[in-house]
Amino acid sequence: MYHFRMGFCCKPQVLSGIACHVAVGGHPVRAQDTAVLTGKALVQELRAGRYNVYFRHAATNWSQSDHIREAGDWTSCDPSQVRQLSDEGRRSARAVGRAMRALKIPVGRILASPYCRTVDTAKLINLGRVETTTDIANLRVAAYFSGRDAIAKCAQARLTTPPVNSMNTVLVAHGNVARHATQVYADEGEGIVFRPPKGTVSLSSWAGWRRHNGAAGK
Repeated sequence: MYHFRMGFCCKPQVLSGIACHVAVGGHPVRAQDTAVLTGKALVQELRAGRYNVYFRHAATNWSQSDHIREAGDWTSCDPSQVRQLSDEGRRSARAVGRAMRALKIPVGRILASPYCRTVDTAKLINLGRVETTTDIANLRVAAYFSGRDAIAKCAQARLTTPPVNSMNTVLVAHGNVARHATQVYADEGEGIVFRPPKGTVSLSSWAGWRRHNGAAGK
């Protein structure tokens, strides 16, 4: 899997100067087991399809908290009940979609955890119809879905299932799911790219691209 921050770049040539750290091996993979891949090579790989791109939802408003009292509360978009995207998170999610379209990265399915903040991120990326699945639900509500290990196994199954027709699959979920299923922790707005059935990890700050191509992030 390749690990990167939500991006703002719309010009492929900007990627050539960004180093990504990659390792190929079994699943799950630790981030310290790495080699080097350039950003441009990462985009070329994604253009060829057959990858699963796992995004943690975009930035949220941490003055808000989750108050889950019963099944289904996580779908609420009421900020007094569940933490929501911040204005910056919404801007960055839109910018990611613009960047992926400009870079001609093909996307087939888009899957999201049923939390409002993950669904909103997936919709704002705007790469196609969003499907919700509890296979990648937040581990804080794992008791409703047979426990943390059950969700981790479902997430691993999703991430190791090859997309069809040379497309990429986008999954939008949570940092704790990524950490438990892959041993890689994604910050808000970061992504991990998987090539089934191999496991690889790469680290690259997509946020840094904004400085080189500021107009793309507006």
